[in-house]
Amino acid sequence: MTDLQTRAAPPGPAAALRRAAPALLGYAAVRALGLLALALWSAARDKDAYTLLTARWDALWYARVAGGGYGYEIRLPNGDVHSDLAFFPLLPWLERLLHAAAPLSYGGAGFLVSLLASLAAAWGIFAVADRVYGRRAGVCAVLVWAALPVGIVQSMAYSESLFTALAAWSLYAVLTGRWVTAGALASLSGLTRPIGLAVVAAVWAAGAVSLLRDRGARPADPSGRIGGPAPGPGASVGARAPRTAVVLGMLLAPLGAAGYVLWVGRRTGRGPLGYLHVQAGWRNGFDGGYAFARFVAAKFTSFPSALAGLGLIAGVGLLLWLYVVCVRQRQPLPLLVYGGVVLALALCASSYFGSKPRLLLPAFPLLLPPAVALSRLRTSRSAAVLGCLAVGSAVYGAWWLNGSGPP
Repeated sequence: MTDLQTRAAPPGPAAALRRAAPALLGYAAVRALGLLALALWSAARDKDAYTLLTARWDALWYARVAGGGYGYEIRLPNGDVHSDLAFFPLLPWLERLLHAAAPLSYGGAGFLVSLLASLAAAWGIFAVADRVYGRRAGVCAVLVWAALPVGIVQSMAYSESLFTALAAWSLYAVLTGRWVTAGALASLSGLTRPIGLAVVAAVWAAGAVSLLRDRGARPADPSGRIGGPAPGPGASVGARAPRTAVVLGMLLAPLGAAGYVLWVGRRTGRGPLGYLHVQAGWRNGFDGGYAFARFVAAKFTSFPSALAGLGLIAGVGLLLWLYVVCVRQRQPLPLLVYGGVVLALALCASSYFGSKPRLLLPAFPLLLPPAVALSRLRTSRSAAVLGCLAVGSAVYGAWWLNGSGPP
C-alpha cells in the first residue's frame, strides 16, 4: 500500500470527477442492468417494478414519515409495537423537500434521492479506494459494490445509499485531513441510520490518533502536510490539521445521532433509553450475536435446511476473513474502525435475520481486498469476473424483489 502521506493533495472537483468517471459510468451500467432485469421479471409476473422500488417494506414507513411526520405505530397481535420512530429522519426530510419542489410522490422522491445518493456513494467509495490503493482498485471497488447480490437496494427508496454516501465521504475527509467536513458528514450519517455510530467511531478513533501523534511532532508545513511515512494504519491519515479543527470535527460527529435519540427519548417519555425501547418493539437489539447463532443452529434440524445453515456459516466466515485481510493489508485506521463496527452491529444484532445482507451493504471497506485483487488481473479477466457478478446481481435482485424482498 502506498502511504497516504506521500500522495499529492486531493484534486479539485472537476479533476476528481474526471478521474472517477470510469467508475461512475461502470456503476451506472451495472445498476441499469439490475433495473432492466427487475422491469422484465416484474412484467413477466404482472407486477410493477416501480412499486417494488418505492412503495413496499421500509419505503412505506419513510414515505409516511415524510408525509405526516412521526407518530404512527402498529400494534401486532403478539403485543409488539412497530413505531415509525425507529426510522431516522434525514431521508424523510429529503423526500418531503423534493415532494414540495417537484411533482413526485414521497416514494418517488425517495427513489430519486437513492439514485443520486448511490452515485455519490460510488464516487465516495472510489475516492477512498483510489487514495489508498490507486485508481484501478478504486474502479474495481465501485463495480464490486454495485454488483453485490443485494445491490438492487441501492436503487430503492431506502436509506442505505444515502448513508453509504455520507459515510464514504466522511471517511475520505478524515483521510485527507478535512476534519470539520468529516464531522459534519458523520453527524448527517447519524441522522440517517443507527449505524451512523460506525462513522462517529471512525472519526473519533482517527482524531484521537491525530491528536496523540501531534504531541511533540514538528509543525506542519504551509500546505498542511508532513513529509515522510509513519508506521501503522493509524498514521495513514495523510494531512495534519490544527488541533482545534480535529477537536471540532470530533465534537460535530455525534450530534446528529445524539440529537435524534434524545428527541425520541423526550417524545416517548423514557429518556435516553427511549430509542432502545422503540427498537425493542421491532424485536431489534444487540445481544452479541446470540439470537443469530440460535437461528443458524436451528437450520441443522433437518437436511435441506442444514445446507442453508452451512451457507450462513460460510458467509459469516467469509466476512470475518475479509476483515482479517483488511487488517493485514494495513488499511487506514478509520476504514478498519468503520468496517469493523458495521460488521459487528450487523452480525451481533437480534434484528430480523433476512435483513442482515442489506445491513452489511454500507461496509464497503470489506470489498477493498477483492477489489485490489481484481485490479491486479488483466483487464479482460477482471472485466469478465465483474461482468459475471453484475449479471448474477441483476438476476438475483429481480428474483428477490419479486419474492420475499428486503425486510
